[in-house]
Amino acid sequence: MEHKEIVREGYDTIAEKYLTARNGSLPEDIELLQELVQRLPKGAKVLDAGCGAGVPITRILSRYFEVVGVDFSEEQIRLARELVPEAEFICQDITALDFPDESFDAICSYYTIINIPREEHQRLLKTFFRMLKVSGLVLLTMGVGDLPGDIDDFFGARMYWSHFGAETNLKMMADCGFRIIWSKTITEQLAFGGGRHLFILAQKA
Repeated sequence: MEHKEIVREGYDTIAEKYLTARNGSLPEDIELLQELVQRLPKGAKVLDAGCGAGVPITRILSRYFEVVGVDFSEEQIRLARELVPEAEFICQDITALDFPDESFDAICSYYTIINIPREEHQRLLKTFFRMLKVSGLVLLTMGVGDLPGDIDDFFGARMYWSHFGAETNLKMMADCGFRIIWSKTITEQLAFGGGRHLFILAQKA
């Protein structure tokens, strides 16, 4: 099975379980979202790339901004439309986004890029850069260590992971034209413990 189909099928299968795991208290990774919120004007247009069921990220963003959530799992999008009716949701692969240039004030992507083959990461970052307005912001979850590709169990479903290490990720972003504001290593707080990830806040230079 192709890597993207593993991810799509996995998130369709675990939609309810993953929603329960993510919809708890506000751990450190979610608190980082406030640093993005505080830098944007009220009513800004924000893309949540890989939005899942929309909770908690899209829901929080929608309190302040006009939000478009994109995910290629039909089950995740179905839940998102029920749970966050104030946002717009599109079922699409984020590596195939075709929004016009300078469409968004900010792009947020939590725990999604790491499910995409890493050979596609730089092209995706360039797409994000193109779709951002001048001085627009990105808040992204990327890998801490080097992982060419791996398939593992995730909430009882098969899941695919792939990413570069932190240094390579930061260089890729700089090469795409982003100015790094900060990068932080955070442990995802899920029922089974979660893994360590690199969070990056950057600006379109």
